[in-house]
Amino acid sequence: MDLCLRRGTATLRYNEMAKKTLYPPRDEMMALAKDGELTVKVTPNAGENSISISGKSGSGAALLVRVTATPEDGKANLAVLKLMSEALGLPKTSLAIVRGNNARTKVVAIPD
Repeated sequence: MDLCLRRGTATLRYNEMAKKTLYPPRDEMMALAKDGELTVKVTPNAGENSISISGKSGSGAALLVRVTATPEDGKANLAVLKLMSEALGLPKTSLAIVRGNNARTKVVAIPD
């Protein structure tokens, strides 16, 4: 809860109400894994860091990862791995980009 002053009157603003989850439940994300690999579609230079699941079902489903990092010198790749490790509850060192280092669609290896 923050206190805001406007024209001499005090009003309360509740930040907790405005917050949304940054990623779907771990079980839903892990259900997309095939042979220990997740397909990830990355959007660098996004307004906020977030993970969502594409609307497709079946073999075309992928994680949509938005990161605020720029796609230079591997900054966006590191941000993707960090965000995914937080969302999956895994150490960052256990995730690795297998394919797509320079592409927006990546394949990330995850431990079983």
